[in-house]
Formats: sequence, C-alpha cells, structure tokens
Amino acid sequence: MAIQTHARPSDYLSQDALLEMFWTMLLSRRLDERAWVLHRQGKIAFHISGMGHEGIQVGTAFAINRGVDFVHPYYRDLALVMAIGITATDFMMSLYGKAGEKSSKARQMPSHFGYKPLNIVSGSSPVATQVPQAAGLAFGIKYKQQMGLVDPLDPKHPRLALACLGEGSTSQGEWHEGMNWAGVHKLPFICLVENNLYAISVPVDEQMAVSNVADRAAAYGLKGVVVDGNDILASYNVLKEAAERAYNGDGPTLVEAKTYRLVPHSSDDDDRSYRTREEVEEWKRKDPILRFQQYLTEETILNPVKVAEYEERARAEVDQAQAAAEAAPDAETDDLMSDVYAEVVS
Repeated sequence: MAIQTHARPSDYLSQDALLEMFWTMLLSRRLDERAWVLHRQGKIAFHISGMGHEGIQVGTAFAINRGVDFVHPYYRDLALVMAIGITATDFMMSLYGKAGEKSSKARQMPSHFGYKPLNIVSGSSPVATQVPQAAGLAFGIKYKQQMGLVDPLDPKHPRLALACLGEGSTSQGEWHEGMNWAGVHKLPFICLVENNLYAISVPVDEQMAVSNVADRAAAYGLKGVVVDGNDILASYNVLKEAAERAYNGDGPTLVEAKTYRLVPHSSDDDDRSYRTREEVEEWKRKDPILRFQQYLTEETILNPVKVAEYEERARAEVDQAQAAAEAAPDAETDDLMSDVYAEVVS
C-alpha cells in the first residue's frame, strides 16, 4: 500500500490556518519539552510524550469539525487535543494533579485526556478500549440521523467519531471488535493508528506479519490508507477525505500514519535498550515541525523573524501555564468520589 506524502495545501486551508497549524505544533512541542524538564526536576511524577507525532495530530484536528465531532484520543495526543481547544494551562494542571483539572478533577494519570464541552472522550489506561467505544458513538450518530433526530448536514451536531491509538494497540482484541463493528454497520468512524514503530520496546515487525496496519482494512470491509505522518499537509488531506466519507455516509476509514516518537516511551523508559542512537537521529531529521517550517518559509508564509516571535510567545505561554499550575491548590481528597457515584437524595 503506497504511502501518501509530499502534499500541497488543500483549498480548505488559508494562510492563517497554515500559521495556526504551525503555532499549535510548536506550542505543543515546547510544552512537551517543559514536562520532561519538570519530571527530571522531581516536580511532577510522570510524563508520556507526543514529540514527533505533532504533524499527524494537528493535521487530523484541522480536518474534522473541532470541538463538535467526537474524539477518543490516546495518551500521546497532546498536539491533537491542543488543536481542539485544550490549553497549556489545562495540561499543566493535569501534570501537577491540581484542583480544577479538566479531564478528571486530578484523578486520572496525566495525558488521559477528556473534556465534555469539546467532545473529547476520556480514555482509560488499558490500550484499545477506546476503539469499540468510539465505534459505538459512531453507531449512535448514524442511528440518530436515520431516525430523523438530527440533521446529518448540521455541523452543530457530531457527524463522526475518531479514535486514535498506537500500532501496538492493534494487537488487542478490542481493536478488531471495534473495526469489525464499524465495517459491518458502515459507520461514520475514523480509526487513526499513529505507527511509531515500537509498542514501548517491541518493534513493529514482531507485532504483525503484514507490512502495514492499514492492510488489515479489507478484512473488515472498510477503506485503508497509509500516510506519511510527519507530513502535516499529507496528513490533513488524508484525514479530510476520511472525514468527508464519514459525513457523506460512505463508511469508516482506517488511517495509518507512519511516524516516530523522538523520545523514550515515557519518563520511566530507557529507549537505549531497544533502539540505536543512529536510528533516533535519522528520524530527528524528519521532524514534522522542521519540515513544515521549511515549507512555510519556502512559500514566504513564514520567516525567521516570525519564527522567533512564535518561540518567544510559546516560552511565555508555557511559563505562565507552569506558574498557574504551581500556584493552584491541590485536589481535595473529599472530592475523590464526586462524579463517580450518584448522590443519594433523601
């Protein structure tokens, strides 16, 4: 299956949109880098990174109806949720486990994103469980449309469900069940597999006997596409097509984005035990942010002065987010069970 890459901007993307995409990628990266520093300083307990995945994530967010369509992110999807509307301060609050943290009132691990007003559905630590959940939401969308409860053309209502995961999660039974359900019922569903070559330390060729995750799409009767996940424009175009298929009632799409995580699996991992420094350095030269910056510069949309302004702005925003989180009160233990069990009304 051919990898789609080297795309030109879609007609849907204005110059302002392209700059917003770059800004979101850059802010996510600088926030991610700060989280690693905070962990090494002993200020936070854990961090799991999305560095290297920003191209596919931001491209995906801009291709759907952000804040309206249902999104089931996975723990590496920082840039995705920021493109949808999660702020740097929101993320810092989760890292520090502070009161008012939006995803779970500081009860979830960091990067277990969830925020109902933006239709970001809370994830669980067991991988792949979000896939049948998202397929179920897609079934609900289709059912409401068929029953005339919502207008399928109304952009104020969710018209698709997106589930994101790593390639290692496709070895889980839940993934296959969700994909089969989506194919059988021809659901408005997108499954985005961010293939970064390693399920923690297990390389992809020890996980599956096919060349691409997307090769499996035919087994479920749905469309499969492989894209260069480090090419944000190619990623946007592929996801835009998948979204239009969902909106038009043409069924689900399995998108596999070939990418790479530039850092260890998490703050508790030592990736030197399973991959070489030469491999990591080779992939750093394919950094999606640098590639997009080069493209925008060549098109005279971006220049060194503008990049420096963005860098200064990102630094200030990350500093402010950290300061806000450190100043916020800790979560109250009395709040531990709120929104978990129904309150007894006498």
